[in-house]
Amino acid sequence: MLNPAAIASLIGVYDSGVGGLSVLRALKAKLPGESFTYVADCGHAPYGDRSASFVESRAHDIASFLTGLGAKALVIACNTASVVAVQSLRERYTLPIVAMEPAIKPATQLSRSKVVLVLATSNTIRSPSVARLCSTYGADTRVILQACPGLADQVERGRFHDDVTLQLLEAYLRPGLDAGADTIVLGCTHYAFLVDAIAKVAGEAVTIVEPSEAIASQLSRVLSASTALPHNTAATTTFYTSGPPRELAAFLDFIGEPSAQVHALPASGS
Repeated sequence: MLNPAAIASLIGVYDSGVGGLSVLRALKAKLPGESFTYVADCGHAPYGDRSASFVESRAHDIASFLTGLGAKALVIACNTASVVAVQSLRERYTLPIVAMEPAIKPATQLSRSKVVLVLATSNTIRSPSVARLCSTYGADTRVILQACPGLADQVERGRFHDDVTLQLLEAYLRPGLDAGADTIVLGCTHYAFLVDAIAKVAGEAVTIVEPSEAIASQLSRVLSASTALPHNTAATTTFYTSGPPRELAAFLDFIGEPSAQVHALPASGS
């Protein structure tokens, strides 16, 4: 639980690896006066084929770490962790928790062909959350669910445009495109780094739905609604990883994100 001695001053952002950095970028743009602490669980990534119990355990360990630092809100910038663990996290913690889910609702509204392709990890694809979204919003739209093994790994390695990545994208995109999909949902935060490569394979006529800005807007609404959570005057961003800090620092440099503070995740959260 939240340490009462800690000053609630930061927003904790958590992902299985580097994918959530796409969300962090949007959060910082929307809320420039806030301080963020980002945890990349790179030492245990990817989550796509991990057991639900493992993913839930990791989510609770890292939430405990972030609340111990004094987090006033949490953003679960990972679709897999969100669909598996957000309910139990909200049962345990009273602070605001903003989670991810594939943007199937807006995609069905945007699609002209009424065929939507959802790219996600295996765990996200087979989750009850995605089944609910398809049932609720897919009445007049064909929603094609495509698991993408190996794609998040390519992002973790910084291989956004290499031949293997393009081959994987061709394999995962082609069946949906051939079925008439004109809208693609990115159901894993890692895939945001592949928008250009996806557009190259899919073509200009296809709309790509990426949820980072929507998550940032949701967090802004949550914070604005809570008078107990004042904004900070001096914003900072700190990074932790369960993998080698130098690797996360190198990735941050690669995407142009300042990485002055990259730390090893303490044993209690690793």
